[in-house]
Amino acid sequence: MTSGRAEMTVAEQEPGRKPGGTRLIGGPGLLLVWLYGVMVVGAVSRSAYQIATEFDRAPLAYSLSAIAGVVYGFITYTLVRGGETARRAALVCCAAELVGVLTVGTWTLVDPSAFPDATVWSDYGMGYLFIPVLLPLTALYWLRKARTA
Repeated sequence: MTSGRAEMTVAEQEPGRKPGGTRLIGGPGLLLVWLYGVMVVGAVSRSAYQIATEFDRAPLAYSLSAIAGVVYGFITYTLVRGGETARRAALVCCAAELVGVLTVGTWTLVDPSAFPDATVWSDYGMGYLFIPVLLPLTALYWLRKARTA
């Protein structure tokens, strides 16, 4: 006789969730949600302040930081939402985020004059302890691992 919480489907454990849904915030996924949430707050608050007070100083940098904050917010939402569609959307967004970090990071090293002030992704996220480059790599790994059979 097999009975136990470990053998229950996600739908049975969480009423209202679709059968076969992928739970993305279990285990390491919860840490990803927390880190993405912190990055949302950091990127959005920083860019909102900079856009409101000194946009003319570095419009490209501040706009890119705002875009980073929106991307972080969407990824956080999809991780919390769960399910296969959300997992795929998060996978695409994390890949786009990684491309953005690598592009902006390289751009800031090659042509520093284009960025009179730093973005979240400048120097591959050095101002944020390289979390902006490590986070999408970790999330891509986790999301591929969380794929449903």
